[in-house]
Amino acid sequence: MTKAKSRIYEYTAFLEANKNGGYTVTVPALPGLVTEGGDPNDARDMAKDAIRCYIEGLKKAKQAIPVEMETAQVKVSITA
Repeated sequence: MTKAKSRIYEYTAFLEANKNGGYTVTVPALPGLVTEGGDPNDARDMAKDAIRCYIEGLKKAKQAIPVEMETAQVKVSITA
């Protein structure tokens, strides 16, 4: 039995601090993907696992795997 080739996928994940502690993670390129972690490192690990599962589900359903377009995030400060 031959194993399918692995491919590296890269996505932007947003970590948002929760009021009661921990972080919520979303990945805009993967609609509906939301996970959480107790700290930023845990949240990142949870995101990796959630992304992996999301992609495996798409593969099993023989659906296209989204490719993220190049994005940039910048903070803008203003004085008002």
